[in-house]
Amino acid sequence: MQLGIRLHDMEKLPFEERLKEARAQGFSCIHLALSKISDLPAGNEALTPGYASWLKKTLDRYGMDVAVLGCYLNLANPDPERLSSFQKRYTAHLRFAAQLGCGVVGTETGAPNLEYKYEPACHTQEALDTFVEGLRPVVRDAERFGVRIAIEPVYKHIVWNGKAARYVLDQIASPNLRIIFDPVNLLHPDNIDRREEVLSEAMELLKDEIDVIHLKDYQILTDPGTGEKKMKAVACGLGEMDYSSVIDFAVRYKPYIHATMENTLPENAAAAREFIEGLEKKALEALN
Repeated sequence: MQLGIRLHDMEKLPFEERLKEARAQGFSCIHLALSKISDLPAGNEALTPGYASWLKKTLDRYGMDVAVLGCYLNLANPDPERLSSFQKRYTAHLRFAAQLGCGVVGTETGAPNLEYKYEPACHTQEALDTFVEGLRPVVRDAERFGVRIAIEPVYKHIVWNGKAARYVLDQIASPNLRIIFDPVNLLHPDNIDRREEVLSEAMELLKDEIDVIHLKDYQILTDPGTGEKKMKAVACGLGEMDYSSVIDFAVRYKPYIHATMENTLPENAAAAREFIEGLEKKALEALN
């Protein structure tokens, strides 16, 4: 795997200094959310060919590439004007991605409300079909620009499991629509006891379309007042996640895939990378 990191999880340094530090910590690619790096322009009007060229030259200087260009907006927003503005934002990112030469433009899958918050309606067929229609013109633009857009299934969003993701892929039926596979994002206290079943189903249904893997860990916490269980995302190796099946999947079916760390801190990012590299080494040895 080509292991990378979300650049906004690095120490808050100027862009080029963050790149330098990420490379020094052993990463070869980044997840880049322009709006989360304070010294990088992020407005639609700023995403020009010249900017993309400068960015690519800077990345090349450090031997880094962009695995994911993040654009995480709600394509199921019920306000037509806001939805249209979000779609234009995706179009700007897709055009920029073509010039930058990044892996995918990445997005999550929203909620059927203005606040982008979880509610039971997120898991309805109506919400899923609304998301499909919001995504459809964005995918058409991806096709026009010759780039890939990848959706990331998340339990608390509309595309919440492997079956829902397969439905979206089949409804839109475009080779430019891909998947970011974040195993922990598919998990929730409601299904954690079926963890391997949930992950195996997603890997089987989405195997051909998975282009990026996100890597983090989780801890299950219990509210002392209500007894409610919640999941806290942490860096790989600091929680309860068993990555055996995921790493085996990557080794068998996704050689050299971009795999980016999430929820790291500057002081534990390198250790998280080493933890995953150790699992990958064992999986490769078992395969051979």
